Formats: sequence, structure tokens, C-alpha cells
Amino acid sequence: MKKFLLLALLLVSIGCQRPTEFSDEALQDEFISINQQELTLSSILTKHKGEKILIDIWASWCRDCIVTLPELKKLQNENPDVHFVFLSLDKSKERWARAIDLLKIKGDHYYMKTGKKGALGKFLNLWWIPRYVAVNEFGEITLFKATKITDKNILKALKIK
Repeated sequence: MKKFLLLALLLVSIGCQRPTEFSDEALQDEFISINQQELTLSSILTKHKGEKILIDIWASWCRDCIVTLPELKKLQNENPDVHFVFLSLDKSKERWARAIDLLKIKGDHYYMKTGKKGALGKFLNLWWIPRYVAVNEFGEITLFKATKITDKNILKALKIK
């Protein structure tokens, strides 16, 4: 019985670990920039190498994404050293582009070409948005999952006081 309990405990603890780097498949997932350029997650992260990044997965139809924009903009203003990368799950590129302009969301914007069923969505086990992922200056994932912009773990993961 003790061996069974130890094995169960070990399996649970392994399942609770969060990755510190993106899978090769996720890095090759495809996105479209606001100016219609196709690129991979790897190239997006390379563009911001050496910077703290907060990835915000959102959509213009997502009520929770929209109502928390004031808190997100406050976080942006208070932390100019953090780069914000927005990945959209919008149903159309046109609605996505309109929402960015209308809502005046600052940062780098990309449309998730493969959606939540793509390699990144699967890697993140993406089932709810908004979803926040923090990446440090070395490209390591320091926060795998947050669903509220006010989550204190975001500041900790980005080492913001």
C-alpha cells in the first residue's frame, strides 16, 4: 500500500509541474501579424530576446478580456520594461484588427492562425481566455498560467515589485 501511495504522489507531483520552455511544436505554430506577415512563435520570441514578455491570449468577443483592459493598460503604464504580446483567438482577422484599433491596445499583435487547437493551444491546454503567460529575458516561461491580469503571480513572474 505504501508503494502505491508513493507512486500516486509522484505521478501527481509530476503532473503539477509547469514547463519552463515552449515545446518544439508550439514554437513552430503559425501566426499572422497585424500587417499580414506570417511567422512562428519562435520568431515572435526571438524578436523580443532579452526582454521580459507578457503574452496575453484574448479575443474581441471575450467579455473578460475586454472588461479587464483598464487593469492591463495600467500594468503596461507602470512597467514600461515589459513587452506585451497579444495573441488573438478572434474568429476573423477583420474583427481582430478593428478591435485593436477601437480599444487602443498597445503592444505586438498576432492572430492565432491555428486557434486554440493548434500546437500552442495544445501546449498551453488552452480552454479559457484571457490567458497570460510570462517569459523572462532568457526565453524561459516564468508563469505558465494566469487567467486574471490582477493575478499577483504575474508581477512575481516578471520580477516586478
